[in-house]
Amino acid sequence: MAQFTVNTQRFDPYKNFKFRVRWDGRYVAGVSKVGLLKRTTEVVKHREGGDPSSSRKSPGRTEYDAITLERGVTHDVAFEQWANKVWQIGAGLGAEVSLQDFRKDITIEVYNEAGQLALAYKVYRCWVSEYQALPDLDANANAVAIQHLKLENEGWERDQSVPEPTEPSFSNPAAG
Repeated sequence: MAQFTVNTQRFDPYKNFKFRVRWDGRYVAGVSKVGLLKRTTEVVKHREGGDPSSSRKSPGRTEYDAITLERGVTHDVAFEQWANKVWQIGAGLGAEVSLQDFRKDITIEVYNEAGQLALAYKVYRCWVSEYQALPDLDANANAVAIQHLKLENEGWERDQSVPEPTEPSFSNPAAG
């Protein structure tokens, strides 16, 4: 496990508006929103017959919530191509799912205000459970058309190889 030095000059938490998503070794264009990373571990209650009436608690199964990615509709077909690996309209009997490569590992990177990589999370064995190609279209609206990808996954972890960045300083050369 990597050893980190603590940046004692940074007191502000990282903001949630500078991030990128990567899969298949490349960054995915235009992702404007990433849903939360959340896991829940079930509680298993038990007691022995001779114990007092209070229960003991142990961890049980851990479940990882699906992650939603959103981006504006463009000609980039990355979302659609991945969604089509799970279900393809017009596919012949027995060919509806691409069992070989419908799962992907993705990386979610968070950047500080200076644009330096600050945090990264690896999300494992993702697959598309829901795909929205177009939102409701409304001639009276004034909004960007957004498409959604809902990713089921089998776990995530923080990438410990990403060190805390040394943030730049804009000191005044005339002072001093």
